[in-house]
Amino acid sequence: MNLSLRNRVAASFISANLIVLVLGSFVFFFLDSLNEEIKSITEKSNQLSLLTDEIRISAVSILKYQRKIITRRASEDDIENLINLCDGFTSQLHSLDTHYHEVDVKKIIAKMLSYVDALKTVLKKATLFNRDAAGLASIGDLADKILEAFSEFQDLQYFRSEEREKRVKNIISETKRNMMITLIITFFGTIILGLIVPGKIALPFKKINDAIRELQDCNFDVSIYYNQDDEIGEIAREMNKMILSFKKFEELRGDRINVELRKFDALANMINKHVLVSNAKGELIYMNNALYSLLQVQSEDVIRKSLSDTFIPNSIKETYELAIKRRSKIENAEITITQKITQHEESESDQAHPGEDKGPEIIFQGFANVIPIRGKDSSLDYYLMVLSKEVFA
Repeated sequence: MNLSLRNRVAASFISANLIVLVLGSFVFFFLDSLNEEIKSITEKSNQLSLLTDEIRISAVSILKYQRKIITRRASEDDIENLINLCDGFTSQLHSLDTHYHEVDVKKIIAKMLSYVDALKTVLKKATLFNRDAAGLASIGDLADKILEAFSEFQDLQYFRSEEREKRVKNIISETKRNMMITLIITFFGTIILGLIVPGKIALPFKKINDAIRELQDCNFDVSIYYNQDDEIGEIAREMNKMILSFKKFEELRGDRINVELRKFDALANMINKHVLVSNAKGELIYMNNALYSLLQVQSEDVIRKSLSDTFIPNSIKETYELAIKRRSKIENAEITITQKITQHEESESDQAHPGEDKGPEIIFQGFANVIPIRGKDSSLDYYLMVLSKEVFA
């Protein structure tokens, strides 16, 4: 499915918002579950603390009434209150037993229940006037055993409290770790999205920019490949059409230049003069046949080469340098061209005419006119030189 650039940008932002929303929801539910777990642990701990306090108060009350009975200062109401206190204590222990699943804690609670039941049995058999020494001793022993069992329970509860605190700390540390991992994943995910999404959107613009740079270098053998049917795809298709038009225009222009060059070459070879053309860089770009014949050079020796690197006579070089320096016309500059003599020809000449001091033979002596050729609003100049034996009028 092809989407427009606007829709793709909108889809990218919507996707990013959805990702942020999902991550936010995940963090919210995770923190909420953590809160519920800590809340459950706290509520259970508070309930256990309340029950423990109630049991402690009941145990202390039992010990108080037990001392009254042993010292024979208790009344029938005290014995009845102690029995009721044992009933309440039993109910508290049953309620406490429902909050624990550990075997060792349940054993201690069961032990305290058995002691309380035994104490109630002894108290129900005892009367105010029938308190033998064995009965009083058993009441004291049972009360002491209840206190000992309660002390063991408190020790276990202390260790359980430490375990609960460690559990809460572990939950909090694990939450921090998970939150840190989530933040790191979110951070890197945001960076990746920030690199990928703009890159995907900017890629076609980069292709268009590269194509424009190639066009600036007059390279028309380029095209923009983009298969999306959106605004950028429309621009890419129109630019491909424009590049094709430029290419056709360049081919036509090249054909036209070749035609004009052939016309110029024909005219330059028709006139009875020597013609050469140089550009503003001092590179020779054209010579007519008459000048090739006069200088005895080949086109590969001079064309597209700097005048200083060729065998062109110095008088022509100096005239060209002056015209390029002044960027103006040069009229009737004196030109002298001498014949090139090889070492073999020089030795033959010495043998034929011994003792004769003969300088280089002058094969052309005349005048040169240099005409700058400038295009409209162009900084690229060409300089046409025409050699003639007569002074130009």
